[in-house]
Amino acid sequence: MALGLSRLRGRTSAGLPRVVVGACVALACGAIVGLLTHPENLSHAAGYQYAAGLLLAIGLYGSTHDIDFAEVKRSLKVVLVAVTVGVLVKASLIATVMVLAFDRPEYLVLGIAVAQIDPLSVAATQKSDRVSPRAKAILSVWAAFDDPMTVLLTLYFSALAVRFGTGSAGDGSVLTDTATVFGDLLLNLGLFALVAALWWAAAAWLGRRGPRRRPGTRPAVDLVALALVVALILFAAQDMMVLAVALTGLLVRLGRFGAGLETAVALAFLAASAVLGVVLASGEVFLREGLVLGASAFAAQLLVTLLISRLLVRPRLTWPDLAHLGFGQQNGITAILLALALEPRFPGTVGVVGPAIVTVNLLHHTFQWARVDRWRQDLSTAPEAQHASTAMGQEWKPEPG
Repeated sequence: MALGLSRLRGRTSAGLPRVVVGACVALACGAIVGLLTHPENLSHAAGYQYAAGLLLAIGLYGSTHDIDFAEVKRSLKVVLVAVTVGVLVKASLIATVMVLAFDRPEYLVLGIAVAQIDPLSVAATQKSDRVSPRAKAILSVWAAFDDPMTVLLTLYFSALAVRFGTGSAGDGSVLTDTATVFGDLLLNLGLFALVAALWWAAAAWLGRRGPRRRPGTRPAVDLVALALVVALILFAAQDMMVLAVALTGLLVRLGRFGAGLETAVALAFLAASAVLGVVLASGEVFLREGLVLGASAFAAQLLVTLLISRLLVRPRLTWPDLAHLGFGQQNGITAILLALALEPRFPGTVGVVGPAIVTVNLLHHTFQWARVDRWRQDLSTAPEAQHASTAMGQEWKPEPG
């Protein structure tokens, strides 16, 4: 099936990213199915929670699998701050707005659920030739690393929301006490350690046989990697052991099976969009809350970008690069799947997060369609931008109009 990520990375003849078009079509199809079938309590159906965890695990492994460590090393301080302090600041800003606006403690969780940047959407929109490779690299690594961070924070902060007396108890879908949180963290690290030990042992055993003696050793290593990853994802989906999956993506690479991973991630993204449509059509949609949540997430990304870039990035980013990062907020598979996973414990989550995802992506593409790059280009001709570009060791040239 030729539905790999390579096809989703391009744009349609109208200039729209194919990943956005595909998600919209899947969302619409799911909504039609939901309207025709009227499924009740889909989030409580047998196998729903496991399916959501499975899709989430595939998406998370895909988001960390292709990270270029050279890019991470070049911007390590920026990336570390962005995916730790940056995510916390973004989530706090979003949650504060939501709690103050609607006085509902469970929105602490919703703020974190939409605080990440979707790596699939970023991959589809990293096409501007007016933005430096440095800014593109920062956004790509940021998008890949903040997924597992926000997943963990969402699951763990759901315990805080429950302590405030919100959410329904007893379904086991999210963590409910501090001991369970730390126990789950240790289990994640233990599972990752087991997979890492198996991977290193297999690689060492195959390596001793040597590529000189056996030219087919590398395909054998790739096959072992595929078996380990598939087994891990199937097991981890049962209890949302997302940290183990994300860490494994950094260590275990699939080699010649990487193209299959791209297809799996793309299908997971489309499947998650379709399920979101079904749940939205079969339940109540909170449009006002979703609009506020989406606008807050988009604004929080801009504020955090300005904060990080001014305090940490040396030499400073040019205005086109700042705009690229500041308007880079997009939500996709992780936000969708977190909403689906949280729905059993916090009924109505999908009804809020669904419109928020649409709002964030519409804001992002509205800025693109409004030709924000036009004024960014004008700003890039300013003396400050010229100086910053020269400081980066690049020859500064005015861009053609």
